[in-house]
Amino acid sequence: MISGVNQVVLTVDDQERAKKFWSETMGFEVVEDSPYGDERWIAVLTPDGHTRLVLSLRRPEEPARTAPGEQLPSSNVMFYADDVEAAYRELTERGVTFTTPPSKQFWGWWSVFEDSEGTRYALGQKWGTTTERR
Repeated sequence: MISGVNQVVLTVDDQERAKKFWSETMGFEVVEDSPYGDERWIAVLTPDGHTRLVLSLRRPEEPARTAPGEQLPSSNVMFYADDVEAAYRELTERGVTFTTPPSKQFWGWWSVFEDSEGTRYALGQKWGTTTERR
């Protein structure tokens, strides 16, 4: 039986810049930084300790993900915080750009932020913290 998600690969244009963003700005722990062929295998661990983000170098032929507007994420990876408004304030002070400030939706709090590569991610409440599963 599957128990959860162990790691997610994020494609980046600059591994060192992405490593600095996810570790220094976002506060994730660098758990691996090793040579891997012509690039490096860089993994950071989310603060809850459940998911590794592997920062993989984008291939020249691989297009960047786009979204239909700045209000939406361009990545299918969505992060959570126990208090989205507090996370927004703290991350904004650290220099993180939010294209969508926190707002309350019918499913809970929601916002969108950008990483150092210009990829936009959703930040919301953990599923089940304020609403029942449907």
